[in-house]
Amino acid sequence: MLKRLISALAVPMLLMGGSTVAKAQSTAQCGPTTYTVAEKINRFVSPVTDAVSDFIFYPIPLKGGSDIARGAIRVSDTRLVEGDVLSVSINGTSIIYEMDRDGVVCPSHTPVQMGVDGTETAATLDAHMQRDFGATALQTSREDNVIKVAVSSKTDADFTPKAAGIFIKALDDGALGLPFIVLWLLIGAIYFTLKMRFINFRGFAQSLRIVSGKYDNPKDPGEVTHFQALTAALSGTVGLGNIAGVAIAISIGGPGATFWMIMAGLFGMASKFTECTLGLKYRKIDENGVVSGGPMYYLSEGLKQRGLGGLGRVLAIVFAILCIGGAFGAGNMFQVNQSTQQFMDVMVPALFGENSFLSGKPWIIGGLYAVAVGMVIIGGIRSITRVTERLVPMMGILYVSAALVILGMNAGHIPAAFSAIMHGAFAPMGIAGGFIGVLVQGLRRAAFSNEAGVGSAAIAHSAAKTKEPVSEGLVALLEPFVDTVVVCTMTALVIIITDMHLEAEISDGIALTSAAFASAFNWFPYVLSLAVLLFAFSTSITWYYYGERAFVYLLGGDKQMPLTVFKVTFLGVLIIGSSMKLTSVMDFADAMILGMALPNMIGLYLLSGEVKRMLDDYLARIRSGAIQTNADREQTQPAE
Repeated sequence: MLKRLISALAVPMLLMGGSTVAKAQSTAQCGPTTYTVAEKINRFVSPVTDAVSDFIFYPIPLKGGSDIARGAIRVSDTRLVEGDVLSVSINGTSIIYEMDRDGVVCPSHTPVQMGVDGTETAATLDAHMQRDFGATALQTSREDNVIKVAVSSKTDADFTPKAAGIFIKALDDGALGLPFIVLWLLIGAIYFTLKMRFINFRGFAQSLRIVSGKYDNPKDPGEVTHFQALTAALSGTVGLGNIAGVAIAISIGGPGATFWMIMAGLFGMASKFTECTLGLKYRKIDENGVVSGGPMYYLSEGLKQRGLGGLGRVLAIVFAILCIGGAFGAGNMFQVNQSTQQFMDVMVPALFGENSFLSGKPWIIGGLYAVAVGMVIIGGIRSITRVTERLVPMMGILYVSAALVILGMNAGHIPAAFSAIMHGAFAPMGIAGGFIGVLVQGLRRAAFSNEAGVGSAAIAHSAAKTKEPVSEGLVALLEPFVDTVVVCTMTALVIIITDMHLEAEISDGIALTSAAFASAFNWFPYVLSLAVLLFAFSTSITWYYYGERAFVYLLGGDKQMPLTVFKVTFLGVLIIGSSMKLTSVMDFADAMILGMALPNMIGLYLLSGEVKRMLDDYLARIRSGAIQTNADREQTQPAE
């Protein structure tokens, strides 16, 4: 039951199948089942990641399920190939159906004669299932190439394709729940917006002045400039969450999920301001000038000063553990998984041919990706920011420019796209369980994308060169705006105006966004492959730094041997993540990212009064001129 509740909110229509699924075995391979490297990784790792996701996203029940669970099987008109198989298991009875043209199938398989199109093949498959399982165990009805299936909610039923052209909508009994962690982030974002008197809007202009370098002082303590800290943090947020994550949200929740992503981004700016202000205030700088900061330190030290040292220590440890998980999930596995998929789908066939030695071996690309990441993370935060301050603007310009061109070509359709977003937000068209389902998808994808309230960005911003914690908090509030309000919205508009959100057969993350851009420029998937690699690479190296700082906190200081083991493990998981299925990677990444918000937000609530006092003092000194700009400082200080 729990898995079905989660599936109702997290599994997109017809996600299973598509480009990430290995091609079905040929009839010449009917012996004992053999698994590729990628399939072996999935068999061993996916159950663990799924279990973690189920625990973190346990929902607050809002609506009970019915006695009947319903799902669907779609047989593609264009992608179905001979040898595609569908395994159906109901109450212990399992049958493997194999799509067939020449009458030769595996002896243990039931042949399904392929028709001239998906509709004809679906009719034959439907007849076989009705004959084999009977109406008492399985009820079916068909509309063209879609077979609707229904079983008792107490039935142990499973439909698993190993196919290029068979897609499954997971069984769903209609139960609806709201994950507590999503509600926790939403309430927090609204609370901080009100507490800080809408600093997300009234502080925007000052944020731009700070990041422009107007207040930079090279003599201030820290390791990187305001701009470098912002680009490092943005490289951890502006990534595949904006490309693949938006596609997932829309394919599950419909265009309306975009509205809730935007709202979460706007209110999340206040959460980001609060956590990054605290991150810089409670940071630690060692004798070598190396900065350690973030929620681990303001939870332990900030709460200790309020007589809550024990609680703060526990929250800091829990956060550090979850942050390491987030580094491996969101910053590692998800990034390499989706960038590898795009590379395997687009670049490998173009460069090496359809049946090259790389076909079906994503772990090779994952290995090369790991080598590139390893070459950067050896140098620490200074090396990381030197890369990100160049990569982030370049990849942002590349991606946003392409989106603007497509939006310009379809300018007449933009009002209709916004109308679909607004209408879908309150009258949902998606499959994620009505209004609540669309709300959850929008908030969940926004939180994954901009990480407001999660605490991760406070680690990067803690390294900024400044004596004013509030100034870095103001810089940080730009992140959710750029990440979610701008980049995510542009991605959503491109998908909606090209009608690609209606193409359920390619609703598998990055492939949906790629198809949307390709509808305007058939060469764009090649450009997107480059952009995706840059997005993913910058995110991975930044999240490595987050995980490393959390690991250092748990160790009690920088210790060379454990850190080397951590680096090697991080790089090894990149190879694993490149081969896993998207749903398991996405759910685990979400669970770790949003799980970090639980201890972090508790600390933010308790310390928000301190942040409010610091903010009022800072703004008063800005108005009085007590905080000088670079130009003012040069005029008042004698020349050396």
